[in-house]
Amino acid sequence: MRVLLVEDSVDVAQAINAHLLRLGHMVDWEPDGAKAAALVTADHYDLIILDIMLPGLDGYALLQRLRGAQLRTQVLMLTACAEIEERVKALDLGADDYLTKPFDYRELEARIRVLMRHAGGDSTNLLGCANLTLDRKSRTVRIDGVPVELTRREVTLLEIIISRPGRIFGKDELMDKLFTLDDKPNANTVEQYIARLRKKLSAAHFEIRTLRGLGYQVVPG
Repeated sequence: MRVLLVEDSVDVAQAINAHLLRLGHMVDWEPDGAKAAALVTADHYDLIILDIMLPGLDGYALLQRLRGAQLRTQVLMLTACAEIEERVKALDLGADDYLTKPFDYRELEARIRVLMRHAGGDSTNLLGCANLTLDRKSRTVRIDGVPVELTRREVTLLEIIISRPGRIFGKDELMDKLFTLDDKPNANTVEQYIARLRKKLSAAHFEIRTLRGLGYQVVPG
């Protein structure tokens, strides 16, 4: 999952970033609201974590821009204010959830999992495809109940492509979702990750097909 974090507190941002990276997610961080204005309307983010009090442009204005662009990206608002009016305003403007500072990072992770389940139409953290199961909470993968060792980025790639079997994912789209603005990926990088997945998932009852000039597609075997 690729996340945009808009938060001006360095300590909070670093902590959130560390937690999400540990879970295998890719995070872009922008502390300035005005500079984040162009980023929030990019369509390659799965989740935006958005502070309300920001320099340059506040979280409400950024949220309005996002929803004005008709993007359905999941948005989790962060607020240091416990006033109900502030939370109601965020929800009415299109936020999917909110979290009041200070918060326990376990709750942050749990709320993110719920938002991602809702986005995918799932009711649990388990994502299945044929005889493979991916646990979004533990970031573990099993085939016929047997654990499969994958890197964090391999788990993220697998989560993306098995979430919608039959859908074709282009290389550019996968690069957008797998790497941050600071990474330097290319088409060959995506090919290498796909090749590793195929090798490690040889016992899975589905095929990761390459469609020349189009991208990749998961097809049940």
